[in-house]
Amino acid sequence: MWVCEQCGRAFANRNQTHTCAPLGDLDAHFAGADPAVRATFQRFVDLARQSGPVTVLPEKTRIALQVRMSFAALMPRRHWLNGHLVLARSIDSDRFMTVQVFSPRNVLHAFRLTGPEQLDDEFEGWIAEAYRVGAQEHLR
Repeated sequence: MWVCEQCGRAFANRNQTHTCAPLGDLDAHFAGADPAVRATFQRFVDLARQSGPVTVLPEKTRIALQVRMSFAALMPRRHWLNGHLVLARSIDSDRFMTVQVFSPRNVLHAFRLTGPEQLDDEFEGWIAEAYRVGAQEHLR
């Protein structure tokens, strides 16, 4: 892992391009949000941590989840949680608002969650799969 001398963030690639800014306050992301939004976020993080250690990075506009690389991002809103997972394949599901293919093994799946009950077994599997992408296991 390479650590930026200016902001202290760790990255999988040396001199990785990034927005060099100090991390923010996690709680500030949830100011004014329904309690279900925070509960959904916490359930998401708990599911990600079932796969292994996760670094939670409260950035200016999102909360990134990182292993070696970021594998998910969450953006709390007043009544829901927007987010995305990075997977090494494209999944066709109505649960994803958009799917963007950046490369054959870098596919962003955007979603919106309104409560922790939406994080069912299927979604749990996708989080675990994204975690493995964040750990770069798909490159081995």
